[in-house]
Amino acid sequence: MDEAAKVKQLTEQEVYDALRECYDPEIPVNIVDLGLIYDIKIIDDWVGVKMTLTAPGCPAYTWISQNVQNRLLQMPGVKDADVRIVWEPMWNPSMMSDEAKKVLGMP
Repeated sequence: MDEAAKVKQLTEQEVYDALRECYDPEIPVNIVDLGLIYDIKIIDDWVGVKMTLTAPGCPAYTWISQNVQNRLLQMPGVKDADVRIVWEPMWNPSMMSDEAKKVLGMP
């Protein structure tokens, strides 16, 4: 059995769980519950994430995307990871989970 066959196939849920450890430094809610993750692709040992930020001029743009990539690369079996920031659809507060809204004191 080759090494690739020995590695358990990573799931989207595992990626979402890992990304719950990533935060916008100005907001006390993880990027998944903020609704910033639009898509996850897993191909063998590569993971791609398509995401947005809360605002196009976000000063933490580089920090957040690098933090996401670093977290992906820490996952067992992940050898390469790409993070693509997109602006369509534009993020809005309705994309947040109910838990995130509660943490931020929103109705």
